[in-house]
Amino acid sequence: MVATFPVVIEEMRVDDIAAVQEVERASFPVPWPANAFRHELTQNKNARYIVAREGDRIVGYAGLWLMVDEAHITTFAVLPERRRLRIGERMLVRIFEVAQALDAEWLTLEVRASNLAAQKLYEKYGFRRAGVRRRYYSDNNEDALIMWTERLRERSVRDRVARLRTALDRDE
Repeated sequence: MVATFPVVIEEMRVDDIAAVQEVERASFPVPWPANAFRHELTQNKNARYIVAREGDRIVGYAGLWLMVDEAHITTFAVLPERRRLRIGERMLVRIFEVAQALDAEWLTLEVRASNLAAQKLYEKYGFRRAGVRRRYYSDNNEDALIMWTERLRERSVRDRVARLRTALDRDE
């Protein structure tokens, strides 16, 4: 299945929450409640969230928290039927841009040990495994891999993201 509309990545708004929750419920066994997203958007000054839109439909979203000098990706999801269409990759590029605009030194995240597709995407963008959080996920006690980038200001990081962004733009 291919995209029916161009994918647009933009900031999440409060009125996006209902659609974001549809993606959340389709993606995670223990979804965040609507009030958690509302709090993130209206109260957490260290949070930034984005959505991926195809026309009027939200098909993905991601968020990060800036904690001192690290941007921690808190959540990242694409509707199951819209995966493997490079929507997640487009969102990841935007997350890098947001982190750099916030003057973050690094990006970090946790990912399920079983989520090999996500790990492969993160590794493509320079994330490296840095540790394991044992029994991190409450739904099944699965381990989470902790992943970090190199310093975002390093030329090799900036060049990798720019090269991959260019390839994504060319493939549109």
